[in-house]
Amino acid sequence: MHAFILAAGFGTRLRPLTEKVPKPLIQITSEPLIEYQIRWLRNAGINDIVINLHHLGSQIEEYLKDGSNLRVNIAYSWEDTILETGGGIFQALPLLKSDPFVVLNGDVWTNYSFKPDSIPSESLAHLVLVPNPKGRSFGDFSLDGPFIRRPAEPSSRNLTFSGISFLRHELFRDKKIEPFSLTRELLFDRLDENCITGEIFNGTWIDIGTPETLKQVRRMML
Repeated sequence: MHAFILAAGFGTRLRPLTEKVPKPLIQITSEPLIEYQIRWLRNAGINDIVINLHHLGSQIEEYLKDGSNLRVNIAYSWEDTILETGGGIFQALPLLKSDPFVVLNGDVWTNYSFKPDSIPSESLAHLVLVPNPKGRSFGDFSLDGPFIRRPAEPSSRNLTFSGISFLRHELFRDKKIEPFSLTRELLFDRLDENCITGEIFNGTWIDIGTPETLKQVRRMML
């Protein structure tokens, strides 16, 4: 299986840290976040990794190179302009040779296993969902059996998208290279087709999007 790490963003919520260092290279201990993520994938048997790059991306490529030091194979998908989550994945599809492939946001800290044993064969996308984090009143989705729904009533959305998903190439049929969101402009439109499934993950999951959550992860690693 191939993996895709979304690493092109500006990391605006972590400024000023991300003005000179891309978010995936922010140090957790003596190592940056993206190095931990690559080891998680490798430990799950995923050795072929594609990373999209834009903001300060040359630092990431210079640090990781071809991945051989971490015993993986890394390819890069450069974006001249930010293509957002959906557009970034679509541009990289020629490099993502497995079907399905796993996608991981470049700011996620987790102990998820990354083993897609439960993906239904008819599913075009399988999302890993977490219970709404503390302080977040409304989530993104709910589950109806294995299928993901987005109730009109926000209080019924009791699950948050973790930024981890398993996607099939067919999901992107008829799309083109342009900025678009994976969730808002692709998944939302297909929820009624019963082709988007999900699972609930109750393990460790932290979105390292703010200085507070970065400190939380660093404290965990002491």
